[in-house]
Amino acid sequence: MRIDDAKAVARRGTEALVRAAGTAVAFEATRMLSGAYGRRIAVIAGPGLNGADGRVAGSWLRDRGAHVDIINVADQPASLRGYDLLIDAAFGLGCTRAYVAPALNPSTKVLAVDLPSGVDANSGDLLGSPPRADVTVALGALKFAHVTGVAATIMGELRFAGLDIVSEFSDGLVEDSDLDDYVKGAPNDHKWSHAITAMCGSEMMPGAAHLVVRGALAGGASMVRLATRGDLGGRAGIAPEVVLTYDVDVDARCRAVVAGPGLGRGSTRWLIERLKTVKVPVVLDADALTRKVLATRPPDAKWIVTPHEGEFARLRREHAYENRIDAVRSLARDTGCVVLLKGPTTVLADPEGTLRVVRSGTAALATAGSGDVLAGLIAGAIARGHSVLDAGALSAHLHGLAGRRLGTFSTTATLSGAIGAILDERATTSRMALARFAPR
Repeated sequence: MRIDDAKAVARRGTEALVRAAGTAVAFEATRMLSGAYGRRIAVIAGPGLNGADGRVAGSWLRDRGAHVDIINVADQPASLRGYDLLIDAAFGLGCTRAYVAPALNPSTKVLAVDLPSGVDANSGDLLGSPPRADVTVALGALKFAHVTGVAATIMGELRFAGLDIVSEFSDGLVEDSDLDDYVKGAPNDHKWSHAITAMCGSEMMPGAAHLVVRGALAGGASMVRLATRGDLGGRAGIAPEVVLTYDVDVDARCRAVVAGPGLGRGSTRWLIERLKTVKVPVVLDADALTRKVLATRPPDAKWIVTPHEGEFARLRREHAYENRIDAVRSLARDTGCVVLLKGPTTVLADPEGTLRVVRSGTAALATAGSGDVLAGLIAGAIARGHSVLDAGALSAHLHGLAGRRLGTFSTTATLSGAIGAILDERATTSRMALARFAPR
């Protein structure tokens, strides 16, 4: 970000860049307050470009009828009372020292410029006592602190102003609009076009197979070939689109494999025997998340592993790490797999270090079996033609949205229905948009 900032300054000049950033901040302030006229606004301005952005925003708001006090951070009082809004422009990207925010009235809203002051942009650590923002407007690009570490909990609503600073993006935060192309298809599709194999479930845990299958079908799988350990009988509630098979080899017409949920302890050898010749992308979850299974990955094979925190620690053989993003990238590089670390904020990385972050997670998904649904969902998305990284990222976002929709007292079995409803709504919205803007 510092490099791109410097390039933008050289290309456009400092004044133009600061004016664009300050105006973006002022727009957000106006939106937060439903107008500027008559509002009382304090701007804490630091010595760098962040402070300059705040001063421009303050001047813009003053011209539109707001009562604006611009306060130099060196003269900042211990408390600021009687304001409708505080614009925090003290320290942004380059903050390396402790900062203590002033005390505010409970009714005072806080708008952070780029980052709340007193935040380490890379790690998300807090330096001192930063303000808790109602809105943070990220300038140029998101920083790691916006989505990871303790700092992510004090950002409030995350807004974005690109300002034409960064020319190329390789890493990204998944948004709702990214789901518009989730279910890919063609007019000549048939049942094998998006078929998958699921190696899931056992006599002791038949429900896992049921949940994986539901997730896969919700994600667009046209047929599921289910290989289980032992005979499930009728206990799994398997859908009509499922073919039970006990073959060792994966049918060459399948587009993806999902393996692990419900296989139980002692399944490693059984699983390795079936995975060693697989040539399509593989989703590994639950009982498949072992070092022995990962060691069988053929060179150039496209695998994705989907651990929760405990499974992730076992795969890394470490239980402590400072930064989830760095840790995920490290495991992806070491294993050659795409790694999806589940949590309220889900982090994904591929072996080259390309990053995806998902913030739709909710405590409603902290229930047994929700990960099984996600594993199936990812396999279905891969079968529909998404890359392994994008299938994992989009599916995790969709999974989180479904959990939010259902709420705390929902059951895991209802997730697939919520997923289907969300996709139907997005497809309807997309069709309406295409109709509205179709050329005459």
